[in-house]
Amino acid sequence: MYLSTPRNRTAKLMGTSILAALVIVFDYALRYSGLKIPFPWYPDLKFDFTGVPIALSLLMYGPESALVTSGVAGLGIVARSGNLLSASMKSLAELSTVVGLHLGLRATVSRVAGGAWLGAASAVAIASRVVAMTLVNLYVLPNVYGVPMEATVGLLPLIAAFNVAQGALTVGLGVFLDRAVRRRLPG
Repeated sequence: MYLSTPRNRTAKLMGTSILAALVIVFDYALRYSGLKIPFPWYPDLKFDFTGVPIALSLLMYGPESALVTSGVAGLGIVARSGNLLSASMKSLAELSTVVGLHLGLRATVSRVAGGAWLGAASAVAIASRVVAMTLVNLYVLPNVYGVPMEATVGLLPLIAAFNVAQGALTVGLGVFLDRAVRRRLPG
C-alpha cells in the first residue's frame, strides 16, 4: 500500500498531476451538475468526491502529493466560486483527513496485527478531520458568519457527524481504488 510509493520522480509527478486534475474535474462536475448530496440534518453541508483523488494521491505517491492535490482543490474552488474561505475550509478538511491517514498508517502498519491496521489508520484520519473542522468551525461560524456561540456549539455535533461520514467516504473509496489499481498494475 502507501508505504511502497514509486521511487521514480517522473511517475510521482505525472500521477500527482493526473489526480490533481481529477480533483478539479470532480469539483466542477459535481457543482454544476447538481449531484452534490446535502447532509440531511444540515443541508448547507454537502457530500462530494473531491477528497477521493486526494486520498489516492497519498496512498499512491506519498504525503507531498496529497499536499499538492489538496492545494489544487482549494485553488480550483477559489477559481470557480471566488470564495477563499470556503475553498480554504474544504482544502483543510481534505488535508486534515490525509494527514491523519498518513500518521495513522505510519503508526499502525507495523504495530497492529492482521488487517486491523487499516481500520485503525482510517479511524485516525476521520478523527483528525473531525477535530480540525470542529476547531475551525468554532472560530469561523461566530466570527465570520455571525452565528451566536450557543448556536455554533449546537451545530458542532451535526458538523462532526457530517465530517465522520465524509471522511469515511473519502478514506474508504480512496483505499478501495488504491487496492484495485495496485492489483491491476505490474510491479
